[in-house]
Amino acid sequence: MVRVLRVQPDSIAAELGIVPGTELLSVDGRALEDFLDWEFLTADDQFELEARLPDGEHVVFEIEREAGDPMGIELEPPNVRRCANRCEFCFIEGLPKGLRKPLYVRDDDYRLSFAYGNFATLSNLKERDFGRILEYRLSPLYVSVHATPWEARKKLLNNPRVPNIVEQLTRLTDGGIQFHGQMVIVPGLNDGEVLEQSLADLYAFGEACLSVALVPVGLTQFSHIYTGESMDRANAARILEAAERWAARAEAERGEPWVYGSDELYLLAGRPLPPAAHYRDFAQIENGVGAVTALRDRVREGAGRLPRLDGKRIGIVTGSAMAPLMPDLLAQLTAATGAHFDLIPTVNSLFGPTVTTAGLLVGADIRRALDGRTDLDLALIPAETINDAGVFLDDQPFVAVREALPMPVYPSYDFIDVLEHEGSPALAGSARG
Repeated sequence: MVRVLRVQPDSIAAELGIVPGTELLSVDGRALEDFLDWEFLTADDQFELEARLPDGEHVVFEIEREAGDPMGIELEPPNVRRCANRCEFCFIEGLPKGLRKPLYVRDDDYRLSFAYGNFATLSNLKERDFGRILEYRLSPLYVSVHATPWEARKKLLNNPRVPNIVEQLTRLTDGGIQFHGQMVIVPGLNDGEVLEQSLADLYAFGEACLSVALVPVGLTQFSHIYTGESMDRANAARILEAAERWAARAEAERGEPWVYGSDELYLLAGRPLPPAAHYRDFAQIENGVGAVTALRDRVREGAGRLPRLDGKRIGIVTGSAMAPLMPDLLAQLTAATGAHFDLIPTVNSLFGPTVTTAGLLVGADIRRALDGRTDLDLALIPAETINDAGVFLDDQPFVAVREALPMPVYPSYDFIDVLEHEGSPALAGSARG
């Protein structure tokens, strides 16, 4: 059974009398368990829907609709399947106490992997889950592989009962499922020979394994159970060497690199980032693979659309990892707008200086970076620091932070998204003197 959260006005569901709180029980006699059943079982133009209205009335609807017409129903969020592992490198294990409760939820849900690109270890799959994945052809999946040698994976996931991932992936790929893989590399645990064996095993899946991302372990000052080595410049360089060697083989044999080092690996190793062509369709950009290169491209392509902002002073808040890469980008923005861009690198006060990603800065960091800056006409902060509800990781609302600062503050993904719409009329008179 699934429950209706919202019904769109003038939709098929509204015409039928389905209202928020309605329980959707079955389609053509098959019980509805979650949003997957709803999406796949209602794909036909005709079906029978069994429901229970909020007042308890039991109703059976005979649905007939034109091809492609939506039902107009938004379901309540599903109960998320929790992670049964306790990986030493898990970011949630490195969270301090006192943050929002949802931040401590460790999801490991194949449904979210298919629907939203969340990475899942597949370690909690049951027989029925395999059946649903294959029946509904939930492809591609995003899989946290970390290591294919079974003993190494047990240690990495801190779970002696973790299934053999090669056997799991073989079963899925034999059924036509493709996947993207990621490996969070922990020096001393899954680099070296384990990394080589893992890449060999994944490469053997052929076209079923669409890509693999190698990501360095990231720790906070609260990562209390981590026992591995630190990810230093030398370790990052060795991992990139392996990635590039396998990418060269894949390029020669398959026509694409296949395995990618994350941006953070390149920054840690002090290596230049590859050009945009290397990343093809940027399949793992949400995993930090090619994000900086994509940002550079968006700035270059969008700079010509920007208005003149001569004489304006604009603050750019970022994390310490991105700070060395910013001057070139800001020079392009200066040439296009005539504005002066003031780079403000900021250390993460919540997670500690080892967390250098701009998107993990918190409200307190933004306040500290911009408080008293009456010389700025405008400030841009990383949009990734705020969730869909407009709240930073430290539970500070963006609106409250913005109102406490002496200049207009805008979340931005690539600078262009704000500056092209914030021309001289919007900025006129905004200077703080």
